[in-house]
Amino acid sequence: MPRSSVTYAAPRLRPYQRQAVDNVIEHFRLSDDPAVVVLPTGSGKSLVIAELARLARGRVLVLAHVRELVEQNHAKYLAYGLEADIYSAGLKRKESELQVVFGSVQSVVNGLDDFTSGEFTLLVIDECHRLSISKEALARGAGNTEDDRRRSVSTYERVIARLREARPNLKVLGLTATPYRLGEGFLYHRHYHGMVKGPEDAFFRDCVFEQPLRVMVRQGYLAEPRRIDGALAFYDFSRLTPQRNGQFAERDLDGVVRGNRATPRIVDDVIERARDRQGVMIFAATVAHAEEVLGLLPGEESALVTGATPGPERERLIAAFKARELKYLVNVAVLTTGFDAPHVDVIAILRPTESVGLYQQIVGRGLRLSPGKTDCLILDYAGNPWELYAPEIAQARPDGESEPVQVECPECGFANTFWGKRDGEVVIEHHGRRCQGLVYRAQSRAKGAEPKSTRESAVGAGSGANASESAGSGAMKSQCTFRFRFKVCEQCGGENDIAARVCGQCGERLVDPDDKLRDALKLRHAKVLRVGGMQLTATTNGRGVPRLKVTYHDEDGDTLDEWFGLDTPGQRHVFERVFLRRHLRAPGSGWQPRSAEEAAEQAARLRAPDFVIGRKTGRHWRVDEKLFDYVGRYRTADTAAAEG
Repeated sequence: MPRSSVTYAAPRLRPYQRQAVDNVIEHFRLSDDPAVVVLPTGSGKSLVIAELARLARGRVLVLAHVRELVEQNHAKYLAYGLEADIYSAGLKRKESELQVVFGSVQSVVNGLDDFTSGEFTLLVIDECHRLSISKEALARGAGNTEDDRRRSVSTYERVIARLREARPNLKVLGLTATPYRLGEGFLYHRHYHGMVKGPEDAFFRDCVFEQPLRVMVRQGYLAEPRRIDGALAFYDFSRLTPQRNGQFAERDLDGVVRGNRATPRIVDDVIERARDRQGVMIFAATVAHAEEVLGLLPGEESALVTGATPGPERERLIAAFKARELKYLVNVAVLTTGFDAPHVDVIAILRPTESVGLYQQIVGRGLRLSPGKTDCLILDYAGNPWELYAPEIAQARPDGESEPVQVECPECGFANTFWGKRDGEVVIEHHGRRCQGLVYRAQSRAKGAEPKSTRESAVGAGSGANASESAGSGAMKSQCTFRFRFKVCEQCGGENDIAARVCGQCGERLVDPDDKLRDALKLRHAKVLRVGGMQLTATTNGRGVPRLKVTYHDEDGDTLDEWFGLDTPGQRHVFERVFLRRHLRAPGSGWQPRSAEEAAEQAARLRAPDFVIGRKTGRHWRVDEKLFDYVGRYRTADTAAAEG
């Protein structure tokens, strides 16, 4: 194919784009670990890709999952006056001779023999949240084991494995606006602001740069979103439960929207609010729903695109929408990424979004700048609970009342973000399990020496984004060991994750809570309470000394009691270690009552265990063990209440 010889002026990078490029270069100067850059929709990822490709010393392969992105990224690179090949069957070009190649992943995986020379030093993956892979899987070599042959090896996995065979120190960079996958959590393990976000076995090791959406809007790089929730007409998706993959089943969505009397009123409202607007994108719940919506829109101004729309027809409709020959474009889950129509200034959401990430992707379609555009209306008719600027949290939202809350680690000082609840400015509950902070630890210590987590040095926002080792310090970055919720190993006393089966410190098997309950139920002098309530009372003991009495109730009215003194520093320390740390709804909050009266008044800040095991000593019963966060074969009081 003939090459263009026209010289263009190199695009000028914005400050955050330049910082992203610099951070990537610094990371790969020190490490071969795969990295991620997070930039909001409309922030110019293509320019960052083009600049990195221009600066690369070896050959570069840039992958995207759709040909529109391949074409878009290639065009930005040409704007430098440079030339690059395209390897995409959809674009009817399969070239792989120049230093930089922009390809669609499906075409590349079908032509891997063209990419095995070992000359490729950098692989860039656009929209990398589509990649689901662990570092262990790639370490084995994709498709080289019987296990790999049984499972579905992703196209990206095969490309990476093949390129690494030819060049083991291949650098892999992912770019995305949403660095997480439903049901799996964050794509990367460490964040350059000094925190752990994803699993230890994540393929991408580090996020080396992230530009917040709020900052982009404030600095004028994106249009301001103006959200309006449907008040007179809306859909109620509140009773739907996501599947194991985090997504809603189409049949469940159809059950809500099919024939819903709200649909005509919703469409009328969209048309009225968009009367003086340029372009409207409507996100429907299902194909049948989208077809109904399309039938209610002005026919000559509207079109529908779904996953079943033939390629040529889809291209024609999208081109007509971008040329403003159409005002309304309805779609079903196909235009959430890789779609660029800057004039869009109305986003109508008629479907539930399973995460804040998906919600941000949808809204992002309308935030690009365009002449005559001052803002973008976000019309939500599905009651989506997401705050546009809210941080993504790896764990699933536990209930509709939970919101992101900040919880400082009492050990390293890192400010964690968990799901939780507030009373004013006070965090009264959170669901965090382990501190997400990264700390520097010495690589080795004297034999038999205990780890000194209180002396760990927190990695702050100004620390290096890249190296997993602090240069010249002999220290490694790793996750802070503090656990907000934990189960204790009976062999060594070590604290473990509440779902752990083996102690991470001594390697011994952790006693199954079902075994504890079963053994206790067999004993004459043991009592098991399925706790239905917990009461705190400021009172006195038999000698008239002030005490805090904690009473656990089961469903049948049986009780067990604990007594604590809170008058002296020593008593308060025992109370904190024995009772408070495991009972706090917001562990690590620093709240410590100074008296029995204060503890009783603030009882709402405490949670009851699921089971209490008591043992008889003489004439009295004492609390021997409490089980929290129980998951097993026995029914808890909360489960019974829910079933009732």
